[in-house]
Amino acid sequence: MAFPQAALTLIGDTSKPHRLTLRPRRPSDADALFLTMADPEMMRWWSRAPFEYVEDLREYFTNDDQSNWRSWAIVLSGEELAVGFVAAGQKREGVSEIGYLLAREAQGHGYAREAVAMLIDQLFAEGQRRIFADTDPDNQPSIALLTRLGFTLEGRLRAEWQTHIGVRDSLIYGLLAEEWSSRTAG
Repeated sequence: MAFPQAALTLIGDTSKPHRLTLRPRRPSDADALFLTMADPEMMRWWSRAPFEYVEDLREYFTNDDQSNWRSWAIVLSGEELAVGFVAAGQKREGVSEIGYLLAREAQGHGYAREAVAMLIDQLFAEGQRRIFADTDPDNQPSIALLTRLGFTLEGRLRAEWQTHIGVRDSLIYGLLAEEWSSRTAG
């Protein structure tokens, strides 16, 4: 099933101005996100090493069109410069995996929570029944974000990933559509 790659806006409380917009990620977003994705500390928990050249990051962003993943740049409302991105890949009918990255200078403002919540709203509105995230057991900020959003730890996959920092376990966090709808209704 093909899903549209349109801009996303926050669903829910419309009484407050939106701080963020999610628009389709473009290869040119590499220029704004290169310092983050070249930083070994910021890329520590990724399954790949930091990027050495902005051209390689542009190519990585270009290849989104050739996968089952869709990616959106996180931008502050009224601006165009990406401060991060969210992504979703459909793994099977009704089930999507998500990923996200936020530039260091944009952290600590609640942007990741808002952007991932927007993505979750979109995926469930498209008919997904389950969303999951695969995170490193030592990635405490990601675990905290997923927990705040209502995800449940479903399991640990031992020695799951061969990464630039060695063989790593994965924690799988999942969220069902009915859990999200009951959480956002309250």
